Amino acid sequence: MVEVKFALGQLVVHELYGYRGVIVDVDACFSLSDDWYQRMALSRPAKQQPWYLLLVNNSSLQTYVAEQHLLAESEPKQISHPLLNSLLGQFQHGSYGLLAKTN
Repeated sequence: MVEVKFALGQLVVHELYGYRGVIVDVDACFSLSDDWYQRMALSRPAKQQPWYLLLVNNSSLQTYVAEQHLLAESEPKQISHPLLNSLLGQFQHGSYGLLAKTN
């Protein structure tokens, strides 16, 4: 079983590019295509580590980032993203909750 460093709803900062985001999904290891990896993962992070899907603050962008490039945000503040309310719950105590499941 793979241990992940970050949780769904947690606010993080990309250590290379400095943008803030919130985690909305996690894969135990890289799960996109080799073509995507060659085009987008320019620093060539290891594929055999957790990778996270983030909503990027003040943007409509989503990014897929290797765990090694993320830092927990030291002073978490709410973010702005058009998909935020459809994917995560309310912001409380420095992170976003998960949406309650409905039947």
